[in-house]
Amino acid sequence: MPKEIITRKASDNPYLHKDFHIALNYGIDYLHKKFGEGSVTEYLKQFAGSFYSPLKKSLKEKGLIAIKEHYEKIYKIEGAEFNMKLSRNELIIHVLASPAVTHIKANGHHISELFHETITTINRTICQDTPFEFELLKYNKGNGASIQRFLRRSK
Repeated sequence: MPKEIITRKASDNPYLHKDFHIALNYGIDYLHKKFGEGSVTEYLKQFAGSFYSPLKKSLKEKGLIAIKEHYEKIYKIEGAEFNMKLSRNELIIHVLASPAVTHIKANGHHISELFHETITTINRTICQDTPFEFELLKYNKGNGASIQRFLRRSK
């Protein structure tokens, strides 16, 4: 019987990073317990400022459609149930249950008290120095459901 060789690259597989959320959750918990809440927000600001700089640039150039397109892509990859409402000055995102929180809990881990900062601090940092701001209107610590609001800053 001839030997069959299968060649695969990581890029052949759909990208999914669910276990990253578990590691991030424990990192947030560690920083919070060892160094306080300020260390968590500072870490997330540094991360967001670097990792999301292309999104921030796009937000400045294209407006809220850039945020909408970004989160549509991410939430679809993660299998989230969500809906969005976009107008010229506002984007509302309603996530029925966070795939990250669901995955963390399904694998037997607790959710860090400050895990919601992965939404609040990161999105506020993305909006910093743009014409937009961010508010977390509602957050359910049990399943990570949220209502998020991006809006044009008042002058």
